[in-house]
Amino acid sequence: MSKFPGFSRQMPTFFRALEKNNSRDWFTPRKEIFEQQVRQPMIQLATQVNQALRSFAVDHVVADPAKAMYRIYRDTRFSKDKTPYKTHIGITYPRSGLPKHCGAGYYFSVSHKEIEIAGGVYMPGPEELAAIRTAIAADPAGFLKVVNAPAIRKAMGPLLGEQLKRLPKDWQTHADSPAAEYLRFKQLYWYVTLPGKLALGPKLLPTVVDRFRTLRPAMEWFNNAILAARKQEASESRPVRPAPMW
Repeated sequence: MSKFPGFSRQMPTFFRALEKNNSRDWFTPRKEIFEQQVRQPMIQLATQVNQALRSFAVDHVVADPAKAMYRIYRDTRFSKDKTPYKTHIGITYPRSGLPKHCGAGYYFSVSHKEIEIAGGVYMPGPEELAAIRTAIAADPAGFLKVVNAPAIRKAMGPLLGEQLKRLPKDWQTHADSPAAEYLRFKQLYWYVTLPGKLALGPKLLPTVVDRFRTLRPAMEWFNNAILAARKQEASESRPVRPAPMW
């Protein structure tokens, strides 16, 4: 398979027009343009990123990149914005063995405006968040070494995420920890945007892969914390075999 050459200029043209005419009446007769100029090239790109993950993040390889991509249709049920279509196309590579958004995963999207690249724990449940906080409290120096690695800072910037105003009650005894500020995080992820014109050439594929590779140690740290907690919980809940009577 030849390396992804970039999207055609019809991709940004389509998204610009969709942004101005975000309605079913406009989209429906142009769905084939979306399929040929946006979705199919994205499948090709996502497949090659998926293949690259086999060399450094095999646990994030997805069975079918086309099915791992987000649909163009917006969920408007609970949103004030009722426009029916997204003006970007994206895909996530979750950690196998964990719910899609509860563990640390990789993400990128393409639009006429920008390229989004992200990685981390975006929607952890209470159990996953507790596991991460426990791991941070147990080894703050190790955690800080991972999240403040110069390579990650240079490529992806600082760790982001919604935060509590103060430490949760169960973690207030760690107020003096060098990593105390991170115990307030409800999400933990990195996110950068790059110029949209990057999508039109062959540098897009290596750019996404290189940033994913840079994030690998942090992704592993978060997922190992979650998986270790799950393993411990499973072990503690396993019935104890009674001692033989004779």
